[in-house]
Amino acid sequence: MLGPDWMDPQWLFDQYGTTFFWLSLAIVFVECGLFFPILPGDSLLFAVGIFIAGGELQINFFVAVLALIVAAFLGNVVGYELGRLLGAPLYERDGRIIKKKYFDQTHAFFEKHGAKALVLGRFVPIVRTYITVVAGVSRMERRHFFVWSGVGAVLWVLLLTTAGYFLGGVALVKDHLEAAILLIVAFSVLPMVFEVVRHRRATRRAVETSAAETAEVVEDAHEARRDNA
Repeated sequence: MLGPDWMDPQWLFDQYGTTFFWLSLAIVFVECGLFFPILPGDSLLFAVGIFIAGGELQINFFVAVLALIVAAFLGNVVGYELGRLLGAPLYERDGRIIKKKYFDQTHAFFEKHGAKALVLGRFVPIVRTYITVVAGVSRMERRHFFVWSGVGAVLWVLLLTTAGYFLGGVALVKDHLEAAILLIVAFSVLPMVFEVVRHRRATRRAVETSAAETAEVVEDAHEARRDNA
C-alpha cells in the first residue's frame, strides 16, 4: 500500500492481532480531535467491517460500531474543549503537525456549511480533525455542538463500517483488500479535491472580473478625457 505501513489496516491487523480493535478505537479518537490528521480513519472503519464479516476480528458487529461511534464522539468533545480552552494561541500556531493552513481551510469549510460542517466534515480527511477545534475556538454553543457532532459520528462510523461488513463477503473485495482500501481513501479525499478546484475556479473568475472592471474604468476615463478635450 502507498504510504507508511501504519496507514495500512491490514498491516496493523497483522502486527497487533487481538489488540487491533483497541488500536482502532485509539486511532479514531485521536484523528477526531487531537491534531493528528494523517491517520487511516476512513480505511480503518471499512477494514474493521471486512475483518468482522470474515471472522478475522472476533467481536460483535453492533458492539464494534457502538464503540467506534463513542470513540469518534469523545475525540470531537476533547478537540472542542481544547479549542475553547486554548483559543487564538492554538489557532495561530504553525508547527509540523498543527498547521495554520489546516485551521484556515477548516474555518472556511465551517463558515460555508455552519453546523452541518460537523456532519459533512466527518467524511473529509484533515477537516474532520480540525472542525471540532474550530468549533471550540469559535465558541459554538455546546448543546448545538454535541447534537451535530453526535449525528456526524453515527453516520461516519455506521456507513463506512457497514459498507466494509457487507462488501467483505464479496470475493473480489476480500481478495483485493489493499485495492479496496485504496479506493476508499481515494473517495475520502475527493471532497477536498473538488473544494480546491472550486476555489481555484472562483479565484480565477474573480481575477478575470476584476481585470475586466479595471479595463472598463480605464476606458471610461479615456473617453471622458477625449470628451473634455
